[in-house]
Amino acid sequence: MDSFIKKFGGSISSSLECFDRVIFKGHLPFQNEARLNGFVDHVLKIRRKDFLKLLERHSNDLVAHGKALAEAAGRPYEYKQGFFRKEAWIDGIIRRDRLTEGLVAVLCVQETCRTVRLVHAKGRPVLVHARRPQRVLYFYYLDRDFGLMYVRIQSWFPYTVQVYVNGHSWLARQMTRRRMRFIQHDNAFTSLYNPTKAQRLADGFSQLPWVRLLDHWASVVNPLLKTPLLRDCRYYWTTTQAEYSTDVLFASRDKLAELYPRLLDHATVNFGAADILTFLGRKLSPQFLGEVVTDCKKQRLPGARIKHRMKNNWLKMYDKFGRILRVETVINDPYEFRVCRKRERNGEHRMVWCPMNKSVANLHHVERVARAANQRYLEALSVVNDPAPSYCKVERLAERQVVAQRSYAGFNPARRDDVRLFAAVLDGNNLLRGFRNADIRGRIFPAVQDPILGRRQTHAVGRLLKRLHVRGLVAKVPRTRRWRVTAVGQSVLGACVRLHHHGLATAI
Repeated sequence: MDSFIKKFGGSISSSLECFDRVIFKGHLPFQNEARLNGFVDHVLKIRRKDFLKLLERHSNDLVAHGKALAEAAGRPYEYKQGFFRKEAWIDGIIRRDRLTEGLVAVLCVQETCRTVRLVHAKGRPVLVHARRPQRVLYFYYLDRDFGLMYVRIQSWFPYTVQVYVNGHSWLARQMTRRRMRFIQHDNAFTSLYNPTKAQRLADGFSQLPWVRLLDHWASVVNPLLKTPLLRDCRYYWTTTQAEYSTDVLFASRDKLAELYPRLLDHATVNFGAADILTFLGRKLSPQFLGEVVTDCKKQRLPGARIKHRMKNNWLKMYDKFGRILRVETVINDPYEFRVCRKRERNGEHRMVWCPMNKSVANLHHVERVARAANQRYLEALSVVNDPAPSYCKVERLAERQVVAQRSYAGFNPARRDDVRLFAAVLDGNNLLRGFRNADIRGRIFPAVQDPILGRRQTHAVGRLLKRLHVRGLVAKVPRTRRWRVTAVGQSVLGACVRLHHHGLATAI
């Protein structure tokens, strides 16, 4: 994104690339139904119908464990039904009790999750995977290193664990520990005293010992790992969702407010499917099975945003608090991306390009792919011109001009007749030899047979050209009756024509 920073550097105070929302999932080794039935038959050595009774008892044990943890920490345990906003609920508890660290609350809700059920089969019943409503426990923490996070566990087999952390919250804790000055608002930094050092810290997020950390959190919420049922089992950790953001912090709200609508319109009009795939490191080819969709919402709270979706992955741009331009890549399906990894081929290990899987060990690959996508997106946006000088020129175009004590009316860029004049002047046929009064008259007025009416049209065009001339938009070709468009005219009149066709037409 060097071109973007270089072009708008006068309006930008700093930039930061960092993980935002990251969700990990832990799976026990029971994804294969044949292996599940073998585990019940040969390891637990119980009847399959008795296995379901065992699961019911262990489900109650997990819920009781959640209540005990909450009681020991002096924190609330609540069971809620129906739809409600978990984030607002937990934020209310934190504000009310003024918490800074430790367990915040334990929440129990009903959700439909993947579990097992017993079905009839030839010979004997079989355990198969199925989705069913069950109790799910959310353990909310204010962690010393990660800030607000939660650990979620299903109360029924296979006891899948989900862990949510936020990269910006983790980075804030790291900077606080090093006594670095910053201002944080929600999940963004509106001021950074040392952006370079903050970026070095943010780059360390993907290198954390994630397996050890996730195993620790799973052991806290799942006491069954110490029972004969799961004593020899370990969780396999995957990255279910990863959001990686590039924040460009502007010096003032006015600077971003002037530029952001132009960026939004440019991305909506000019970025097609091939461009979106290129940003995400893909190529548009007949082998691509899927769709690429762009969705722009301008009437959205808290602000306008554009989202480009490629299957289950997407690229977004929006503004945060009127100060930050955020470009964000969200990876839900990493198999769409290829990375270079060591694999065994023909009996020997070699580096080959292969699809990126969901293993937490690939988090640094996720970071590299997402960062490259954000940077390509900003690089493509660097062609957008800064609207501030262009706006001033268009503003002067609409103002009345006085030359030699004579007043010349302004133009209205939103008026169809004025835009038709601009388009006639900018016609490509006028580039080589310029244009005459008659050339413009034929473009903006209908042909007439009456000579008196024809002279009136000629005089009207002459007055229009004079109004353009006093503003420096057109100039006379020496020793001829022809006119040419100046460089300023190409810029200002061209911007008005593009606005009329691409901006106003889509806004109505």
